[in-house]
Amino acid sequence: MPRRTATMLASTLMLIALLCAGVFIKVPYSEMSPGPTVNTLAEHNGEPVLQISGRKTYPTSGHLNMTTVRVTSADYNMNLVEAIYGWLAHDSKVVPHDTLYPDGKTEEQSSQENAEEFSQSQESAKVAALKELHVPVTSWVIVSTVLKGSPAEGKLHAGDVIKAVDGTAVKAPGDVSKLVTKHKPGQDVVFTIVPAKEQAAAVKAHKTATTTQNVTITTTKSQDGGQERAIVGIAAGTDHTFPFTIDIKLADVGGPSAGLMFALGIVDKLTPDDLTGGKFVAGTGTIDDNGRVGPIGGVEMKIAGARSKGAQYFLTPKDNCAAAAKDTPEGLTLVKVNTIEDALHALKDIRTGTTADLPKCTTKG
Repeated sequence: MPRRTATMLASTLMLIALLCAGVFIKVPYSEMSPGPTVNTLAEHNGEPVLQISGRKTYPTSGHLNMTTVRVTSADYNMNLVEAIYGWLAHDSKVVPHDTLYPDGKTEEQSSQENAEEFSQSQESAKVAALKELHVPVTSWVIVSTVLKGSPAEGKLHAGDVIKAVDGTAVKAPGDVSKLVTKHKPGQDVVFTIVPAKEQAAAVKAHKTATTTQNVTITTTKSQDGGQERAIVGIAAGTDHTFPFTIDIKLADVGGPSAGLMFALGIVDKLTPDDLTGGKFVAGTGTIDDNGRVGPIGGVEMKIAGARSKGAQYFLTPKDNCAAAAKDTPEGLTLVKVNTIEDALHALKDIRTGTTADLPKCTTKG
């Protein structure tokens, strides 16, 4: 056999061996890629994404698309060949497995957490939108979660309304921890609450719950590695009632990153102005009750997915701008936003064609 032929054969066999080995070698990585993008102003799976009743709504046009990222599951074992392909691919990103599933989090745990974040983002989107429109929203502080095995387990329950701690009125979730940590571990703290069932019944009857009860809990020492402090083992949150019904119908989506686009969609449907002017606008970003927009993960995947569907403009959280601007798809303008008001001002410029004034993302932010 000629030397050249033998060399080529040996190289081919070596390549085949390496490829075969790569298929069987598992690596601790996961993959992110562009996920579905949904127009919040339109229908999805046969029904409107935003359903508003009890309040006049107005026609809308164009797109206000929320965007998503598709990720490999927690129990997916990526092989070396897949990892190399993902690293080289333009429209995907390979990241350490622990980045997406820290502390050995299972698929079920991750899905539950994403569902809770998605639900909370919907509530915050409603509140932010209505505040922007100066529509009154009634809010109160609740027990969001109770840690298993904590002093509060069996005494406080998710949904309980926290009226006061040690007789001091509670006005915001942060007040609860401040009042609890005034104690030393082992001391008693008194919560004045409206039980969740009574609150739910009052809300359903469009009344205000007036019956309260005091619950005494003995604090314990924090075990999170930070500064030692007294805790009872709960997380406080906020619940709301709205003067009319706003339902967000979108299944199989998780996480908090659609908050901004939901809020803008609600504003668009409740105002006579057509926010987009028929343009295709997509975006992402968390939102809090006061309309502040926060950063999200996987922005590179989201802008790629949005552009592939035809988006012309992408509303980008300020803190994601630098990463997004490093590889902006051709034909897509990245617009920097920090609040819902920023987004509304940007939409006005877009629909009126004064896009030279848009605050655009750069690699510096």
